[in-house]
Amino acid sequence: MAKLDVSYLGLKLRNPVLVSSSGLTDSVDKIKKLEELGAGAVVLKSLFEEQINYEAGQLLEQNNYPEAFDYIRNYSKSNSLDKYLTLIESAKKAVGIPVIASVNCTSASEWIAFSKQIESSGADALEVNVYFLPLDPEKQGSAYEQVYFDLATQLKETIAIPIAIKLGHQFSNILHIIYQLNNRGVEGVVLFNRFYSPDMDTTRMKLTSSEVLSSSADIRQNLRWIGIASGEIDGIDIAASTGIHNSDAIVKQILAGASVVQVCSTLYKNGVEYLQSLISGVEDWMTNKDYGKIEDFKGMLSYKNIPDPSAYERSQFMKHFSSYH
Repeated sequence: MAKLDVSYLGLKLRNPVLVSSSGLTDSVDKIKKLEELGAGAVVLKSLFEEQINYEAGQLLEQNNYPEAFDYIRNYSKSNSLDKYLTLIESAKKAVGIPVIASVNCTSASEWIAFSKQIESSGADALEVNVYFLPLDPEKQGSAYEQVYFDLATQLKETIAIPIAIKLGHQFSNILHIIYQLNNRGVEGVVLFNRFYSPDMDTTRMKLTSSEVLSSSADIRQNLRWIGIASGEIDGIDIAASTGIHNSDAIVKQILAGASVVQVCSTLYKNGVEYLQSLISGVEDWMTNKDYGKIEDFKGMLSYKNIPDPSAYERSQFMKHFSSYH
């Protein structure tokens, strides 16, 4: 029988399939169900800096006293954090699989102290999702990138549990970002985040949200960069995220060099019980290929291990699409 156990962020997982940060992981009962269905680990629903600030703003609108601003803002943060710490503590008591906390922040300032409390609550690791739009036309891209580096440095100086940084793909050099995070001691990166994207309702003439859930076609972006990054940068774990809708996609990401995969949209579309099919599908593929363990094929098709690395590069576009008219 094929063995699916893997190591991620220094944690021992029974298989490489994680349930990513979402409404699927926002309660102890849901997390217990995911463990029963075979999840290798769970990433708790994120504590959102934006949401905390929004809730504080809503309360402030109901209050006419400007001097109450700091009190209301601090109350909102404290209340949200307390609930989150309780979720971590309760989940750790209820399940045996790793419980990874998650914070979604737009700054590096106030999450350092929070991270220490998250660690004290028993989280096995911390996934940090940093995102902000570069809206200042006079500010260089390197200044925005420095926020990630500063946050990583401060977190590594503050907490001992392993850290994964969840990244978007909109960097001029994603390999440089991963390399610099690796140099700062970050144990893992998650490629890639699925951010909110706007759409337009041309009938009602208003801005709306695009599709929230991913599609299977979304795997293309992270498959390329996981294959390249795993081949070019040693010593950092890579989790694949977005567009992973079946067991074949899981196998592809591991072949590219991912240590684990994170699934979400496919469970919303097919039900959480589909998690069992995803895991058994990987096991069946390994058995058919006569692979005894994940390490036997991990990274086999990464940038450094294939005969022609240019297959990962854009130059192949001309070769494959020039015949289309």
